[in-house]
Amino acid sequence: MLQSQLSMNKYRIYIDETGNSDLASSENPNHRFLSLTGIIASTGYTKSVMHPEMEALKERFFNHHPDEPVIFHRKEMMNGVGSFRSLKDSDVRSGFDDALLQVIRK
Repeated sequence: MLQSQLSMNKYRIYIDETGNSDLASSENPNHRFLSLTGIIASTGYTKSVMHPEMEALKERFFNHHPDEPVIFHRKEMMNGVGSFRSLKDSDVRSGFDDALLQVIRK
């Protein structure tokens, strides 16, 4: 029974890449490496828990609205530009980082 339930579950993987795979492409060490980060979650968990919590983070820390959704882009977030200007404030960034890590840890 458990095996048949497991085989029926569907999963999503969310992957973000940043950097450059060509080690000779830059003298700046912050641009020389490629990083892939991913999260795998069941579609049920994504729908009922992860998506609502991520949307709540966007509303809490950024000017998020369904008509103008905030989309997490690492480069913009790290540089505090666009929707992520609030992250230039170290207290806001710390609070956001902590809240995001809590969601990811779940």
